[in-house]
Amino acid sequence: MKTPSISQPECNCVPILSSQDQGWENILVEQFQHSSGEGRTYYQDEHVICLSLASRPVRFLQMKGGKTHSSLYGKGDISITPAEMSFFARWEGDDHYMQIRIASQFIQQVAREALAMNPNRIELLPEFRIRDPQIESIGMLLLAELQQENIGGKLYIDSLANVLAVHLLRQYVSDKPNLPIYEGGLPQRQLQQILEYLHDHLSQDIKLADLANLLGMSQFHFSHLFKQSTGTSPYQYLLQQRIERAKQLLKQTDQSIMEIAFLCGFNSHSHLSKQFRQSTGMTPKAYRTN
Repeated sequence: MKTPSISQPECNCVPILSSQDQGWENILVEQFQHSSGEGRTYYQDEHVICLSLASRPVRFLQMKGGKTHSSLYGKGDISITPAEMSFFARWEGDDHYMQIRIASQFIQQVAREALAMNPNRIELLPEFRIRDPQIESIGMLLLAELQQENIGGKLYIDSLANVLAVHLLRQYVSDKPNLPIYEGGLPQRQLQQILEYLHDHLSQDIKLADLANLLGMSQFHFSHLFKQSTGTSPYQYLLQQRIERAKQLLKQTDQSIMEIAFLCGFNSHSHLSKQFRQSTGMTPKAYRTN
């Protein structure tokens, strides 16, 4: 993701975890933990969501958009700062939070392709302290993926980024969208095209954009129609197909479990083992010898 020009925080806040080197597109996730201090930021090309992970409430003073806000922030509290808006914060106590930076250009793309909105009319609204279960849920899924070194792959991250973008557009912009109404799922021909592509590329790191582009539609629109057609999300379907391929190779070949993991699109032996056990109730080794 393109790194914008920003002012360095005065507290010199360095993340304890970052997706910077994970290859995620359109979204950057970082986890921070530090003592009392203050800082300033300015992100030209990204909207910023901060989700508190603090076990104890922390007293915050925030300034952005010409307004000042002071209150206690505890676990689950969220702030939103739009791109091109200066932000200042001073806090008292040990703070622990995650930051999600989502590209403003990506938000505009989702608005245009998925929600038929005019991207030039979109204005994300700043929020000082809100509760939003959906943002919190998406944030924790992204954090879990970061902590587990992106075991779900790019398709999973793409899906979460799209859901987050649509939620922001639905709830936090001044020009609310007219949400599309879907009837039925993908036409059989298009569904077959997608299923064949997934089957032929199981070993690769498939992105949601790859699938949507095959049919010339937005990622959000594609995900919705795919789930209507199959009863499951693109990511869950892909994961199940990889497990089925692994089952075949375990029974029909003498290849090592590590080799099978890579052939089926898993990034390690442990990644395959974890997903295989969750799906079948046994390890790949036990399945092979059973």
